[in-house]
Amino acid sequence: MISETAQPSRMKYVLFDVDGTLIDALSNQRTVWATWAERYGLDADEVYRVALRTRPMETFAQVAAGRDPDECLAVLHELEDEDVRSGSYTAFDGAAELLRALPPGSWALVTSNYEHRVRGRFERTGLPVPDVIVDAAAVEEGKPSPVPYLQAAAHLGADPGDCLVIEDAPSGVRSGTRAGMTVWGVNAAVPVEGVHRHFASLSEAAPHILASVCGPRGATGATEVTSAG
Repeated sequence: MISETAQPSRMKYVLFDVDGTLIDALSNQRTVWATWAERYGLDADEVYRVALRTRPMETFAQVAAGRDPDECLAVLHELEDEDVRSGSYTAFDGAAELLRALPPGSWALVTSNYEHRVRGRFERTGLPVPDVIVDAAAVEEGKPSPVPYLQAAAHLGADPGDCLVIEDAPSGVRSGTRAGMTVWGVNAAVPVEGVHRHFASLSEAAPHILASVCGPRGATGATEVTSAG
């Protein structure tokens, strides 16, 4: 169930997912996959439905089993890189102000994308870049494995129990909780299963995130997700 909660427990570090959490890239992802599907003569809607649930190689195995998966991946990477250069997307409201307000060395990015794309999108949307970015190339096991978030904590010199994870997707939430971290969900109408607290938007979560790291700021209105038992 969901209940009103008091001031959040103090955390020392914040680990952010990127796409869907800090940057609104949903339409970009749909466009990239639609273009990819068109190149292979596939139904764009069906490809995207599969891509939402699986990693790229798993997507190719389901929707393009007769194709060379390495070629499929190369085409996808080409399209994604072009999207970074020419696609239209924005940061979620409050993202820039939130990241600039966090103390240096207290936050990191943990993404299933690649660092060069993250840096390109952050430059175009005016978001500051932290010292620590754990991307798809940095780990052998991606989300929902706990490895990406544990690696980010290690780079920050942080204990997992001192880390607050901000996520929007089920796989990321599972990754954070399996790492033994506190996980807050944002940018969703209803809580993702497993989150400890839920906010409908990043901007609503921002004062609570700052309060968790920098001390109470009088944030109100947060909700906590607790078990019914």
